[in-house]
Amino acid sequence: MFELLSIEWKKMAEYERFAIDQGSDIAIELELVDANDNSKNLTNYSAAAQMKRNFNSDSSETTSFTVAITEPTDGLVTLSLTNAQTSALKVGNYVYDVEISFQDSSANTVIERVLEGKIRVNPNVTDTE
Repeated sequence: MFELLSIEWKKMAEYERFAIDQGSDIAIELELVDANDNSKNLTNYSAAAQMKRNFNSDSSETTSFTVAITEPTDGLVTLSLTNAQTSALKVGNYVYDVEISFQDSSANTVIERVLEGKIRVNPNVTDTE
């Protein structure tokens, strides 16, 4: 599953719902743009994304996406999970968010949430192992 999502970044996180199929490889590409529809330059940024059953879940119930800033000057970020990761997820609803960060001129880390929402994990029937 591959999905391209254009996110208008306005200093507040956008909200999106996704569905993930258990046992599938997934990749979600985000295109971050500003209010003028220009690509956000992500040079010298890093990114992270996680999903949990709910906001209060402990770390054992947290799944981290592999996150890559694939085209920094074009504002492209790719989130991915392997089929092993999605197989380990329980069927049901999850919350997630995506954050970008950079070091400001005073060496402080500035973190910005760009996307958040809910993910539905759908069951699989076929066992390919």
